[in-house]
Amino acid sequence: MATANIIAFQGFPGAYSDLACRNARPTMTTMPCATFEDAFAAVRDGRASLAMIPVENSIAGRVADNHYLLPEGRLHIIGEHFQRVNHQLLAPRGATLEGLKTVRSHIQALSQCQTAIRGLGLQTINHADTAGAAKEIAALNDPQHAAIASSLAAEIYGLDTLKSGIEDAEHNTTRFLILAREPKLPALGSCKTITTFVFRVRSVPAALYKALGGFATNGVNMTKLESYMVGGRFTQTQFYADVEGHPDERPLRLALEELDFFAHEVKILGVYPANPFRYQESQRVGED
Repeated sequence: MATANIIAFQGFPGAYSDLACRNARPTMTTMPCATFEDAFAAVRDGRASLAMIPVENSIAGRVADNHYLLPEGRLHIIGEHFQRVNHQLLAPRGATLEGLKTVRSHIQALSQCQTAIRGLGLQTINHADTAGAAKEIAALNDPQHAAIASSLAAEIYGLDTLKSGIEDAEHNTTRFLILAREPKLPALGSCKTITTFVFRVRSVPAALYKALGGFATNGVNMTKLESYMVGGRFTQTQFYADVEGHPDERPLRLALEELDFFAHEVKILGVYPANPFRYQESQRVGED
């Protein structure tokens, strides 16, 4: 199988990351990996041409592990994908809602389906992976036990869907980044563009204020800014940012020059097309 046709993800076959890969790159073959580090390594080593990793969820927030991995992973962000998360209640063939006693899944999936779980009076069992829980339920083949996972997991492991769309929040969406060995910058002016970068500032008063001033004065919209500790030091903080714009456009070029003056270790992780989902959501919120 040609490496160029493989996209790596973390999790078991049928995980939401697997589903996201298939939706974002339908012509590619997905490669399950045990860890996020393994997915990065698959691309670096040439076993896959792309990797797709989750970075944030509209309910659970950021995927902290990947904020640490991205700056050191030696890969480049070339795209983004927003995947709607529809949780399914899955059980072996012949099982019924009335006969269920337990449900297992990843702790976040369980927490996102509390209303349905309470309504059915089920005991919850934490699992490391949604698709892994589905695989386990298929192996148990006991109609008293169910899993919460994707429709793809139901198909792969031969489970019945007893109840679909059981998540509490209708907006449950995960943002994924698509990674490659080499950058793939959009042509200037060809599309709406997102630039993602990390930087550090000196631990002195107003350092962050000065570092970010150029984005305000040059009219650059910053859609995300997050901080996290690095090197185990409370005084050493790294910032992760997404901004709208292309580094070759004058406003963002000037803003980055000013950032570079006040910060250190500025590193661009990717320049890539903005997914249309961003602006559909903005329009929907504006109409509410």
